[in-house]
Amino acid sequence: MATRHKVFISFYHKDDEKYRVKLENEFGNLFIAKSVQDGGIASENSDEYIKRLIQEKYIEDASVLVVLVGPKTKCRKHVDWEISAGLNKKVGGSSGLIGVLLPTFPLSRENTYDRDDLPKRLDANVHSGYAKLYKWSAFTKDDWSVTSTIQQAFDRRSADSDKIVNTTIPQRERDSCE
Repeated sequence: MATRHKVFISFYHKDDEKYRVKLENEFGNLFIAKSVQDGGIASENSDEYIKRLIQEKYIEDASVLVVLVGPKTKCRKHVDWEISAGLNKKVGGSSGLIGVLLPTFPLSRENTYDRDDLPKRLDANVHSGYAKLYKWSAFTKDDWSVTSTIQQAFDRRSADSDKIVNTTIPQRERDSCE
């Protein structure tokens, strides 16, 4: 049996919660799911405190970070903070990184995406070769697709660690796209 990796799932709570639930319900036996649940961190806390909680309570022991990408994911500061924490070697070692384009994500008629529609930190790592991007239908095709994609991301942690792009991108200070 394949190793069950601890996988942190990053997503925009308001729009994409149903995809996180579906992923965990259908494939949760293949990995140990971690995510910040809606209301899991009080929004009245300071940004620095929230960042520290994300790092220490949720991401520190995750070996792979899966970002569920919908139309407004790029606008969410918490998603950016989660990706940043996952790529930070000081936070439990860098996590493997996967982006999953949800069925709601805007693709062109040619079935391609605009780089500006991705969270900047995810996009930079896709284009450096550290992260990989998948369509929801390909990622969730079957148990083998989910397991092998997560394992490949885990393997890139050491094989491609020199391709991580993190510190050169400032962390988002606020949400946009509302």
